[in-house]
Amino acid sequence: MDNEKMMKMPMPSIDSVKVAVRVRPFSQREKNSGSKCVISMHSRNTTTIQDPKNPELVKTFTFDLAYWSHSGFEKDKDGVLISADPSSKFAGQRDVFHDLGRGILDSAWQGYNATLLAYGQTGSGKSYSMIGFGANKGIIPNVCEELFQAIEKQERNQEYQVTFSMLEIYNEQIRDLLSGIKKPGGLKVREDQQRGFYVEGLTSVPCENYAQIERLMEQGTKIRTTASTNMNVSSSRSHMVITIQFKQLFPDRDLTKQSSINLVDLAGSERQKSSGSEGDRLREGSRVNLSLTNLGNVISALADAAMGKRVLHVPYRDSVLTKLLQSALGGNSRTALIAAISPADICYEETLSTLRYAERAKKIRNRAVVNTQALMRQWRAENKLPLRCRNSGMAEQPAYLLAEQQLGTRAKQVTWAHLLEQAWEAWEQQYEALAQERRMVKTFPHLLNVNEDPQLTGVLKYFIRPGSCDVGQATSNAITIQGLGISDKHASFTNSDGKVMVTPHGKCKVVVNGVPIATKTKLQHLDRIILGSNSAYLYVGFPSERGSEDLSRFDYDFFQLERAAAEGVSVDKLRATNSGDRKADPSVLAVFQDYIKLMPLVAEANQMSEELKKGLKMELKVKNLASSDSRGYDLQKEVMVKLTNQRTHQVWIWSKAKFINRKFLMEELYQRFLDGEDSHVAQEDDPFWDPVEVIHLGSAHIWLHPLAYCMKLEEQVAFLDCEGLEEAVLHVSITPCSPTGQAYGDEDVVIDPLEMLGKRIDFQICIVQCLGVKWLKEGARRGIQTGYRIYDLPNTIYTKPVWKIVNPQIEETIQFATLNASQEFLNYLQTNALIVDLWGLQEGCAELSCTQPDLMVTGEGHIVVDAKKISTMKDTSQTTSNQTSELYLKLHKLEQETELLRNINRALREENVFLKESLAKLGSGPQAHKPSDTLKITGMTARLPPAMEINQMCTQQASCDREFAKALKVFYQGMNTARGQFLRLRQYKPPEDDQMLRPFVHQQSQMLKDFGNLLESSLWRLKNDVALIVKKKREYLLHVK
Repeated sequence: MDNEKMMKMPMPSIDSVKVAVRVRPFSQREKNSGSKCVISMHSRNTTTIQDPKNPELVKTFTFDLAYWSHSGFEKDKDGVLISADPSSKFAGQRDVFHDLGRGILDSAWQGYNATLLAYGQTGSGKSYSMIGFGANKGIIPNVCEELFQAIEKQERNQEYQVTFSMLEIYNEQIRDLLSGIKKPGGLKVREDQQRGFYVEGLTSVPCENYAQIERLMEQGTKIRTTASTNMNVSSSRSHMVITIQFKQLFPDRDLTKQSSINLVDLAGSERQKSSGSEGDRLREGSRVNLSLTNLGNVISALADAAMGKRVLHVPYRDSVLTKLLQSALGGNSRTALIAAISPADICYEETLSTLRYAERAKKIRNRAVVNTQALMRQWRAENKLPLRCRNSGMAEQPAYLLAEQQLGTRAKQVTWAHLLEQAWEAWEQQYEALAQERRMVKTFPHLLNVNEDPQLTGVLKYFIRPGSCDVGQATSNAITIQGLGISDKHASFTNSDGKVMVTPHGKCKVVVNGVPIATKTKLQHLDRIILGSNSAYLYVGFPSERGSEDLSRFDYDFFQLERAAAEGVSVDKLRATNSGDRKADPSVLAVFQDYIKLMPLVAEANQMSEELKKGLKMELKVKNLASSDSRGYDLQKEVMVKLTNQRTHQVWIWSKAKFINRKFLMEELYQRFLDGEDSHVAQEDDPFWDPVEVIHLGSAHIWLHPLAYCMKLEEQVAFLDCEGLEEAVLHVSITPCSPTGQAYGDEDVVIDPLEMLGKRIDFQICIVQCLGVKWLKEGARRGIQTGYRIYDLPNTIYTKPVWKIVNPQIEETIQFATLNASQEFLNYLQTNALIVDLWGLQEGCAELSCTQPDLMVTGEGHIVVDAKKISTMKDTSQTTSNQTSELYLKLHKLEQETELLRNINRALREENVFLKESLAKLGSGPQAHKPSDTLKITGMTARLPPAMEINQMCTQQASCDREFAKALKVFYQGMNTARGQFLRLRQYKPPEDDQMLRPFVHQQSQMLKDFGNLLESSLWRLKNDVALIVKKKREYLLHVK
């Protein structure tokens, strides 16, 4: 091509990144959880998300395309998802391909580089959009198929060359998915002045038809699955990049067009909540998420530049992924991004993060150019064999794997014809093996792998031939499998007399249908098997046992839910339903999902700890499973991981985010161990180690309403741990007193808390003793501290530490005072409980500070509470559930009835005040008036009683007040007992053994009956006492009249 022709080439095309959003249907787990949809799409361009916690908060985003794939669909006869009716706005796979896939092909035919990125959290549907599932092909296979269909229709005087490569990036290492050889440290990224960044040594296979590419993708997926199992990593944390090099040769014009098509399925974009990971000293240690983090930085920098901001540096070189995507982002490429999102309310934060990410990406502007060059006649002569588009035999016997070649750098030495011949030879060696596998599937029982990534499920098949075959890591086994917890000889499968049996070797872990086995066990068709920590397989029986079952229902979630159920973990156990309407509690359902998700991860971490001889045992717990706040409302629940050093008995508690971060680091250390490298690390760099810390053991609730009536409260209350089990018993007393500390008696009891409004209230809290502390029984080098915070105190008050005593005597008393009791404080006393926390100390940990800085004190040195006028009694440091149990509402209703009795008494007291004033006037009468036998009172004539009778009436009035105070005291003591029974009843759990269910139901019914009787008797006693007092007062009034 001469200079004149070159001058006529098109100028760079400046395009923004094309962004599409696609929302998937609910997953089965989300359906089971009763999830609600928070996504809506009112047009082809807008996506709206609603905050489930604040429905009025709605955010709307505008993108190039918005695909509604959540509902309004059905399956046709071929299993393809299509719109259920003409009015449905459902977008299927073909709709997505029509907009995005065809755009990629159009760019490639014009000679532009083209890139498609799929972004979103794990399970959001990225791989479904890119690869597809079953009959619903995704963008990648459709692009490849239509590319060759278009080539078939072109003129014969043009030549076309297509090559295919497939790689995976995990932890900053590149793996060639078309090569069975794993290179230590992965392939390297190099930089060339002409080509930019490229992967050195990456296999690139010439292809002549779509069938070849289909087989290459199957082979790449198989290698990816095997690598995922062997390295014990989830495919959701790796990036997959498919590159199609498409070259068009125009001999009559001495011109070539070269297009590079990059199709990228990015790793899951889970965001780590700062609340869980910010306290981890090793939070920056893992490189697993480095690529996505740096990709976000590159996108942000490019978006800023597009908005006119000054950007000094775009950090392409900070990760392997961003180096390879430099052309796609801000460079020589036409780029599209599809953001896959979940519709579920429990994924709100992740979905919002994805939408914001996509919004930044759409601001990026690329400068794409048509990639053309002159065709050298000598090179063209060496490549006489064009792409054989019309060879009908190719579809039946597609070309396969080629030893690694770099066409760009070796074009002069290796002709296109020679490359095709090599591909043919490689494919012929593999084709017979694939055909034999298909025959064996129809003949023998076998195991199918089940992976967290649906794309990798069913890729590996292990056949159980007649006789006995061993399974394990040793290459001498008939079936060789890798993975955490897999021994050299792990188990044996026996195929005999039409039956298949499995037998674990020694203590090797084998789980069948969720239940661990230790002896020979017969397998049934579609049994679920887990070997080692988490290598899951579906057993497919003899052909005679098979039917038309839908194997897709036995997915990864099915295995984990079954395993959890066998271990006694269920939604009901996590209290995800209320006793009344059985309505699902979304917050607990979200916790259950987290629990199921973390179960296999904890099993894997335990196996790594065992093999690396770390001596740690990890177990899942649910924080606040059976805990409530100071008003009795359930606290927000969350999953945590408890770690125990089996040698020292030291304990740690990790949040979900911290555990996930640490597991990444554990995997890196474990991989070094598998590779034979030195796996020893310094203690401060060891992901299995943490400094010893204080552990929260449980909480006790002491209800404060007696204090509102100046009544002393002394109780023994149970410390309940996160699961509602008794950890210890607390002996505590709360005593109303004078400013000097003198305790008040029964005569000081007030009838109505409003009498204390605006007055000074003093009281003492005494932590007397802790009884039967399990924490101290389990370890000789342990101690405890208790702590509490009342009303508006900014700091928690801790008692002094006590070590090595199972029943520690604490005897610590602190006096508090409110100088001007507010209505809010009085309400607080009547509706809230004092929560005392029990903390476990371990040798070497820092004790909780017993000092009380920045607290306001009185002149006597007592701590001041109710120092500020506040309008709410909710503790905003705690998130409470909106659900209140039916029994608690019943209890609250009974307390409201007592308020009516107080109103009656208040009216009687007003009459008493009037009577006292009248008697006082009568008593002072002789000094101001002459003696008289009668006195006018409110229009009535009353006989003046003698002095002795006056004194007697005053004494009787005081006696009535004391009687009413005593009645209230007895009632509130009964209510305290009722509250205790109520809390114990809420935490009472059914037995695991079904045979014990009938006695449990009977016992629970009896407890409910006793609870109801106690409430009714307390109220009945109070009513009778009040009625008696009212009767006596009326008699006094009649006597006065």
